[in-house]
Amino acid sequence: MASTAAMSNILVVGFGGIGTITAYNLEAGGLATVTGVLRSNYDLVTKHGFKIWSCDHGDIPSWRPTNVVKQVPDVKDGATAPYDYIVVCTKNIPDIPPTVSEVIAPAVTPGHTVIVLIQNGLNIEKPILQAFPSNIVVSGISRMSSTETKPGQIFHQDHDTLIIGAFRNSSLEIEKEIVAAKHFTDLYNASGKATGEYAEDVAFMRWRKLCYNASFNSLCAITGLDTSKVRLAKTPVTELLLPVMMEIKGIARAAGVNLAPDQEDVALDADPIDGYFRPSMQQDIEKGNFMEVEIIVGEPVREAQRLGVPAPTLTFIYSLLKALQARTKMAKGMIELPPMKDYGAGDLLTASKEEDTQ
Repeated sequence: MASTAAMSNILVVGFGGIGTITAYNLEAGGLATVTGVLRSNYDLVTKHGFKIWSCDHGDIPSWRPTNVVKQVPDVKDGATAPYDYIVVCTKNIPDIPPTVSEVIAPAVTPGHTVIVLIQNGLNIEKPILQAFPSNIVVSGISRMSSTETKPGQIFHQDHDTLIIGAFRNSSLEIEKEIVAAKHFTDLYNASGKATGEYAEDVAFMRWRKLCYNASFNSLCAITGLDTSKVRLAKTPVTELLLPVMMEIKGIARAAGVNLAPDQEDVALDADPIDGYFRPSMQQDIEKGNFMEVEIIVGEPVREAQRLGVPAPTLTFIYSLLKALQARTKMAKGMIELPPMKDYGAGDLLTASKEEDTQ
C-alpha cells in the first residue's frame, strides 16, 4: 500500500479529457509525481505539452506530467521504481482487446500497487481482482465534464468531483483498503481545486451513476441528440429514458442497493436544459470509436437476467448498441465481410448510363 510519508509515485494510463485533468490535479497538489502513458499524442505532448483550459485550474498554455512514456513501464526490469498507484482513465471496453488487466500488468507490483479505476460501469473490478488478487482496487467515479477537443488540447468545463471508495477484495483486510482509498482522496484534494469525496458504499455510487449513464449515454449515442435535445423532444423521456431509469432502479434493488425514491428525477435533471452536453458514448460513436456498451448496459442486463428482474427497455437498448458497436468493428476491419455481388444490378446500371448518354 502507498506510503503517506513521501511523494506518491503514480502511473496514469489514459490521457483524454478526464485523464489529463486527473493527472494535472494530482501533480498540482504537490504530493505526487505522475508518469503519464501517452500513445497517439506522445510526440505532440512531448514537444508542446497539453494546452488546457480548465474551470478549476485556469488557462494552462503548456503542461506535461513529470515523466512521459510511450508504453506502460515494466517494473520487473528493476530500472523503474514500484508505483504506489496506477490510475486508469481509459475507456473500459472488454469486448475490444487488450483488456485493462493486460494493459497495466507490467506496471503492477503484487501486494503494493493500489489500482484506481476512474471508469464508468458495473462490475469493472472483477477482472482486475482476478488478475491481481493481492492488490487493493479503488473505485473512482468522475463527475466532471472534460473533453480533448483535438490532440493535445483539453477543454474542462465542469467542476472536477471524484467519488472515491475501495472495491471489496475478500482476500485482503478491509481496514487497509479503506486507508488506501482515503489516502488517494487526500492526494486528490491536495490541490485545493478539485473535490475528492470518500464514499464507503461503492456499489450504491455505481448504481446511482448507472441510472444516468445507461439512459442518457445510450439514447444520445443511438439518436445523435445531446442530453438537452433528447429532453426537449419529450417522447424519448417518457418512452425511453424514464423506463430505462426505472429498470436500473429495479435491478439495483434486487441486487441489494436501494437508490433514492426520486433518483430518476435527479438523473433526468442532472444536466441543465441549456447545456447541450454530449455524453461519452455519443462522442465516441460520432468519432467512429468504440463505445463502453458492455460495462454501462451489458452488465446491468446480465445482472437483471441473473436476478430474474424484467428489463425489456434496457435489453432492447442493449441490442441496438451492440449493432452500432458491430458497425464500428466492420469499419475498422474487425469483422470480415464477404465481397459484395451485384446480382446483375451492375449490368443494369451500365445499360442505364449508356442510355442517358445517347
